[in-house]
Amino acid sequence: MEENRKADYRFYGRRKGKKLKPSREILLDSFLPKVRLPDVAGQNDLDPASCFSLPVKSFWLEVGFGGGEHLAEQSRRHPEKGFIGAEVFLNGVTSLLTHLTGMERRGDVDENVGLAEGRVDNVRVYDEDVRDILPRFKSGSFERIYVLFPDPWPKRRHADRRFIGPKNLPVLARLLKSGGELRVASDDMNYIRWSLEHLMKSADFEWTAQTADDWRKPPADWVNTRYEMKALAKGKKPVYLIFKRK
Repeated sequence: MEENRKADYRFYGRRKGKKLKPSREILLDSFLPKVRLPDVAGQNDLDPASCFSLPVKSFWLEVGFGGGEHLAEQSRRHPEKGFIGAEVFLNGVTSLLTHLTGMERRGDVDENVGLAEGRVDNVRVYDEDVRDILPRFKSGSFERIYVLFPDPWPKRRHADRRFIGPKNLPVLARLLKSGGELRVASDDMNYIRWSLEHLMKSADFEWTAQTADDWRKPPADWVNTRYEMKALAKGKKPVYLIFKRK
């Protein structure tokens, strides 16, 4: 599978940033295996329900969850749903793990750490390129897919690296249930224009916006992300797009 993946596409971007704290190293070694997505290599028509110990029946996918704030809070609010989050940046993965365990500020993490009190086991983490696993899931697997504040790849020559585009939209459309939602947010207007251009061209998606506030303001169930808050602090105005699967 690895050979095929490298032949089909390349990965761009960072996999690791600053040195991890010892407490986060422990989370990476002892807790990540408990919530890591099972190996799906070589599988086809995979039912996401098989990836969870709980009897969840509907599933949300977050592509590139960054620091994990959104994924952690949505999964806490919706214990009845199964969440799959993909992120290649190791520091972001460990950030999500701190949210799931409640260990954001504590430095005395031990190897027996588990989910924070009140949480259920409804999150699975894929810490490699999400494009590896998307073809494995059966059609209509997800009722919602998030792509929030992705790398905008602002240079024109890098435009084909943007996740929302002609290569990935057919894949996302296949994975969404009829009427399911694709939610895209960014503070980069070039990325928004690019996303709108390709989503509007697609026969698979329909924009839900009726008024300007529908894309200027986040939806009612929104959870702020770290990158969104940084953008707002700089005076930028993010755009929130919701497209439905026809």
